[in-house]
Amino acid sequence: MTSETVERQVENTAVEEIPIEGFDFIEFYVGNALQASYYYNRGFGFDVVAYSGLETGERNRVSYVLRQNKVQLILTSGLNPNSEIGHHVLQHGDGVKNVGLRVKDARKAYETALSRGAEGVAAPVEQEDKDGRFVTATIKTYGDTVHTFVQRREYTGAFAPGFKAVEKKGETTGLLIIDHVVGNVECERMIDWVQFYERVFGFYVYQGFDAKDISTEYSALVSKVMANKGGSIKLPINEPYPGKRKSQIQEYLDYYTAPGVQHIAISTADIIKTVAHLRDRGIDFLTVPRSYYDMLSERVGKIDEDIEELASLGILVDRESEGYLLQIFTKPVEDRPTLFFEVIQRKGAKGFGKGNFKALFESIEREQAVRGNL
Repeated sequence: MTSETVERQVENTAVEEIPIEGFDFIEFYVGNALQASYYYNRGFGFDVVAYSGLETGERNRVSYVLRQNKVQLILTSGLNPNSEIGHHVLQHGDGVKNVGLRVKDARKAYETALSRGAEGVAAPVEQEDKDGRFVTATIKTYGDTVHTFVQRREYTGAFAPGFKAVEKKGETTGLLIIDHVVGNVECERMIDWVQFYERVFGFYVYQGFDAKDISTEYSALVSKVMANKGGSIKLPINEPYPGKRKSQIQEYLDYYTAPGVQHIAISTADIIKTVAHLRDRGIDFLTVPRSYYDMLSERVGKIDEDIEELASLGILVDRESEGYLLQIFTKPVEDRPTLFFEVIQRKGAKGFGKGNFKALFESIEREQAVRGNL
């Protein structure tokens, strides 16, 4: 941790942390949930496990729940063009609406958040069916993004009341659990959202990066990683930094037309195997020059993986004091250059691959140049 991190953690000891067990789900608002479910089922290997729509009595929306190990996605489309979902997709394109956070007591988490200045979106709702009791409550965060507190310890159904079980298997690609979820916000607004997560959730700045850490000749960004003390939640927040040309963060803001979730990082126990599977199924990844690997051994030391195999797949490597990590980033998975995914394998390292920032930024800039947006 940096000295800044320690200082913020000390400052924040007076704020009792809202206890979050982990990420429960990520919900996307999309134009066509049925077609999107095929993409994540066939491409990423998710099982389709639950459904809600006209056939279950839902008249306004349709949702598919997809799951792979502990990663849970919801794909939701509106059934009315004048719905909030329809307006969201019209303005932002397909993207993340809701980051669900699992808690023991959703009502208490919601009331605590509101008492600390959070804006409520949906008051606690308690639902019961034959599979048990399910409680949710929702607050607003950056842009049109929300967080839902999910209490499901007493619920054993496929997902939630109002959903029916579905069995549509995907061929697993080894994705295990959500590692972190990254948000992009407007210039000079990052500190506001850092303070929001400190004040409302009791989180602290786990790691911070300035423009010198994350920059190229043309563009830069500033980032701070918000986390809970247990390490189950990490929420990096990025803002653009003025440079010679448009940064990837500003490109996102221009096309998403608001702050929002930039990428979702999912961990795996074997990144080489996972990325090979994903490539075989048509998932497109950013590429890095072969020169990145020429001095890799000198830069990161001994690693277990074969460097030529990493180079063939475009996997990045970075070392920290506690170990190293391997990571790779998809190209945008929507029509607009907004949301993408990261696949990450941690071998002792707990940070965010600072040594890879320049190579990653240059890869993104090459894609921006092709799009005419650099």
